[in-house]
Amino acid sequence: MFYSLTGEIVCMEENAVALDCGGVAFYLTTTSNTLRNCGKTGDRVTLFTYLSVREDALDLFGFADKSELDCFKLLIGITGVGPKAAIAILSVLTPDMLAVAVAGDDTKAITAAQGVGGKIASRIVLELKGKLDMFAASSGAADSISAIKKAGLSYAGEDAVNALVMLGYSRSEAGIAVGRLDGNLSTQEMIKKALASLSKNL
Repeated sequence: MFYSLTGEIVCMEENAVALDCGGVAFYLTTTSNTLRNCGKTGDRVTLFTYLSVREDALDLFGFADKSELDCFKLLIGITGVGPKAAIAILSVLTPDMLAVAVAGDDTKAITAAQGVGGKIASRIVLELKGKLDMFAASSGAADSISAIKKAGLSYAGEDAVNALVMLGYSRSEAGIAVGRLDGNLSTQEMIKKALASLSKNL
């Protein structure tokens, strides 16, 4: 029904913005990332929209870019993930960050979103595996996803990733660090070199 709305920001709240479009103000629920990127009260902005139709309500959601909207649609298509949870996830993870988390089986990164538990995070990883790579194509995240996939190609790589996770690193961080190494190294060599790489990024 609505593809996008262009108007003046008349009100900004936590995870919501109101746009005056020709004298009619639309209230849109949105993500923290969109709020940071759409400007301030008085600015003119275009938001891509999604209309959620329920028996008792019509809820309008707005996003600063098309990729965030597309990612939102994929999330709410998963059983148990409603619009509220999808907004919470996209408030802590941009689409390319979510793509990296899913590629790396990093449920912990997803559960950082308010109200999202481990069970739902695991379902998101399972159902969206391989479906989010497009969101990383235009950013450096594509290289990170390639590294994560490479790390899982050998037993040594998988063991090294698991060891790094035990040491407190996220599964995504561990997968990226290990995947950028020579795949012929032993597990111990991978752990040592990955730790050296990760320590430089602290």
